[in-house]
Amino acid sequence: MSKPGLPQGTRDFSATVVQRRQYIFQTIRRVFETYGFQPLETPAMENLETLMGKYGEEGDQLIFKILNNGLANPDKADRSRAALENVLAGKSSKDLTERALRYDLTIPFARYVAMNHGQLTFPFKRYQVQPVWRADRPQKGRYREFYQCDADIVGSSSLQNETELVLLYAAVFQALQLPITLKLNNRKVLAALAQTCGGPEWMVPISVAIDKLDKIGWEKVAAELENKGLPAAAIEKIKTYLSISGNNAQKATAMRALLGSEAQAETGLAELETILAQAQPFWGNTTVELDFTLARGLNYYTGTIFEVKAQGVQMGSIGGGGRYDDLTGLFGVPNLPGVGISFGVDRIYDVMEELALFPTTLAETTQLLFFHLGQKEAAEAFRWMQTLRAAGIATELFHEQQKFDKQFRYAEKKQIPFVAILGSDELAAGKIVLKNLSQGSQSNMGLEDLLLFFQQRAENPSR
Repeated sequence: MSKPGLPQGTRDFSATVVQRRQYIFQTIRRVFETYGFQPLETPAMENLETLMGKYGEEGDQLIFKILNNGLANPDKADRSRAALENVLAGKSSKDLTERALRYDLTIPFARYVAMNHGQLTFPFKRYQVQPVWRADRPQKGRYREFYQCDADIVGSSSLQNETELVLLYAAVFQALQLPITLKLNNRKVLAALAQTCGGPEWMVPISVAIDKLDKIGWEKVAAELENKGLPAAAIEKIKTYLSISGNNAQKATAMRALLGSEAQAETGLAELETILAQAQPFWGNTTVELDFTLARGLNYYTGTIFEVKAQGVQMGSIGGGGRYDDLTGLFGVPNLPGVGISFGVDRIYDVMEELALFPTTLAETTQLLFFHLGQKEAAEAFRWMQTLRAAGIATELFHEQQKFDKQFRYAEKKQIPFVAILGSDELAAGKIVLKNLSQGSQSNMGLEDLLLFFQQRAENPSR
């Protein structure tokens, strides 16, 4: 019998990890709802045609396809074998697969809006927290199954939406006490660059190549563009474009000098400057900067694009998104502009763990452990425990009568901060001995005092 294992790129989550992940989820959800977003969930799988062609050539290759059920049916066997040959030749076939695991949450959201736009109130603001799957090469911060947390606004072209998403990012990461740099660019600026390099048909190749800059460096980016047929003068212009530096105002001035003849460049720069001006008074200590090397290679972005990098650690982006002015048009419902952002929870977790940013109290699921000191004492402890639980105080009773040291070790291993001793003397007095394991202190109290103590501790966890 082979040893049990996990599919590559997936993970089990222990109690401690789940508690920390829930802390991230709850923080993000709280800010989402504060900003007026409503929750949505969509199926884990979508029809293949819903997903294919929406993420660019490289993205399509990372979609996990699902084999059709019933392939073992003899009547379908020949068709399935022929379909497999087509797949091995790089083609899709409905005889083999018609569905796929979702690659992200944006395209399923666009499909949902297209199917339900007659019943929605616009602008429609939704958030979604669900897993996605990508057939990527697993590495640090990159998994084949991972969660995304998305917030999108559809049905409005107002730049106020981009401003709010900048501030939403700032609010979440300030709540998590995670220092970030939020980078902004605009696809209209990239479109202007493509126009000056030979025409709009170069938009996708240039964006895809620039998106790899951090991973492969300029020399390989230049080589990739050269292999695709871009002239040397155009490649040199892209190099100049990517070298623009300075503060936000200096970068905008330099970009106007480089691309000022293109109307799209001016439109994109003006949008970025408006967003920065609106958001700056409210983003606190968050670093927000223009970064014209930001491309986000997904084909559906049309305006401002976002990317979040954690400060102080070596990690890829931990968030990103952008404006997509005709995403629902892919599903036959045009003229519904939208903008959205995503949080990479798994990478955020890795960064927070590396920087030791998780609150130490997260492991305290059980607040109080009653020692088991005999049947009569345990019966009374059980009554107290149920009263505490009814008040929302997480409480346990040790499962059997054992020596004190074993029950203490159980509390210590589970990081339970308090234990209650209810022996024969305490049973007669109607009180318990409450021990604080971290401080080594103890006190006698009745049930009402015990309830009050934990209610006050919930308000002030340092007690």
